[in-house]
Amino acid sequence: MAIATRTIRAPRGTALTCKGWAQEAALRMLMNNLDPDVAERPDDLVVYGGSGRAARSWPAFDAIVRTLTTLERDETLLVQSGKPVGVFRTHSGAPRVLIANSLLVPAWATWENFRDLEHRGLTMFGQMTAGSWIYIGTQGIVQGTYETFAAVGRRHFDGSLAGRLVVTAGMGGMGGAQPLAAVLNGATALVIEVDPRRIERRLATRYLDESTDSLDDAIARVERYRRDRVARSVGLCANAADVLPALVARGVVPDVLTDQTSAHDALNGYVPNGLTLDEAARLRESHPDEYVERSLSAIGTHVAAMLELKARGAVTFDYGNNIRAQARKAGVDRAFEIPGFVPEYIRPLFCEGKGPFRWVALSGDPEDIRATDDAALRLFGDQPSIRRWIELARNRIAFQGLPARILWLGYGERARFGREINALVQSGRVKAPIVIGRDHLDAGSVASPMRETENMRDGSDAIADWPVLNALLNASSGATWVSVHHGGGVGIGYSLHAGMVVVADGTAEAGEKLERVLTCDPGLGVVRHADAGYPEALAAAERGGLRMPMREERAC
Repeated sequence: MAIATRTIRAPRGTALTCKGWAQEAALRMLMNNLDPDVAERPDDLVVYGGSGRAARSWPAFDAIVRTLTTLERDETLLVQSGKPVGVFRTHSGAPRVLIANSLLVPAWATWENFRDLEHRGLTMFGQMTAGSWIYIGTQGIVQGTYETFAAVGRRHFDGSLAGRLVVTAGMGGMGGAQPLAAVLNGATALVIEVDPRRIERRLATRYLDESTDSLDDAIARVERYRRDRVARSVGLCANAADVLPALVARGVVPDVLTDQTSAHDALNGYVPNGLTLDEAARLRESHPDEYVERSLSAIGTHVAAMLELKARGAVTFDYGNNIRAQARKAGVDRAFEIPGFVPEYIRPLFCEGKGPFRWVALSGDPEDIRATDDAALRLFGDQPSIRRWIELARNRIAFQGLPARILWLGYGERARFGREINALVQSGRVKAPIVIGRDHLDAGSVASPMRETENMRDGSDAIADWPVLNALLNASSGATWVSVHHGGGVGIGYSLHAGMVVVADGTAEAGEKLERVLTCDPGLGVVRHADAGYPEALAAAERGGLRMPMREERAC
């Protein structure tokens, strides 16, 4: 799909190229997703996750940009799987853009059908934040990974990963957060990555401390660091399907073991062992069926080794890339003995509406993010985890594209912070409006039985009403743009999820929208988990005064 190289960078500053900041925000965030400092393969419109695109084609991208520059403040642009298909007059309180990506009728929701339709130019894979224009680079997953590793430390290692070895694989757009997140928790980390260019990128942005292409050297380094309780990451340029069986053979057992390769996509994401990257690219193009077969075989080997290391004592979990389901296709029947990270470590946060709240400075000035960091510390600095995260992020996180920040906040906290950000814009303490959004990996916006909704208390793992309700509620509340996607994170047929973005431009109207959206969006997360019977969510709903008619009826 690649054509002549185009370098896309979002405009900076306060001058508008559109007819309002809502449209300008959508334009800048779409462009920011394809900034070469942000996207994995911008020439192919691929942002992250193997094939997660920002737009279906370059002509579609150009049409979206052209439409946004002329869109009125009472019009709404409809985007169907990366292609702009219509503009309708709505009203100023409605979203400026509505997006649907990769949606297929359930009986047709397979990779085979999707790839056929994609090949014919009829759809695209939007991942989660690629096709919804709110990707912020690897920082977008750093805090979630940090929180997960912190929970592992609390659960299994007396509160700390100091002196512990974390082994994982994958340093793409999502996996690249792992080495830094592990180190921020005090761990020694060995991170395997087959693509040397990704390793170089993580070294350049300080997400990774050092690298080698020698397994012997890597093991020697991490064993020394573990022994000396040194928090440091080592990248190993190799294939995980080779390295993990080698660790088994050598008796090297990590304390913590997971994986963030793009295993959800056996064709475009995972690289089978026994092939160089060039050989893999040629095979993918010439014989895609053979490529998928080899990928699944390698994933089976990979997961079988994870199971063996788990049996030897490694705390092992699936990190949401659907590698277990792929391994089961390859004949690894015990793959789901590896637990998922959400039910193990994250669900208690979801029960309180907590999740990956993120914001972006449209000015392009890092000082605007510093001002919002200060505001976060003023509002929430009494929470040690938030204070530590903001301080660590300031020192260790390299911005990619437009400066941005992420912070896990819950019901009530998001609306409070949104009001504060709007006040910063109104007062001029930040130079231009701020875009506020989130990952789709959130409390009430996803149905994903292999990840966010795995092992729900009431068995409602596969109920997909909730992300649809989330999108409808956010559109009704006045979000600036709203999206519904299929397959993000875990692949076609395995998830449905929704995203929202709202702009703080300092106006009273924006303040009202922020209050509604940032209350309703996490509130639905609390309601979703309360409806499933989680005591923590029921308590959060009662504290927050959330109305749940069936429970009101029982109370009467």
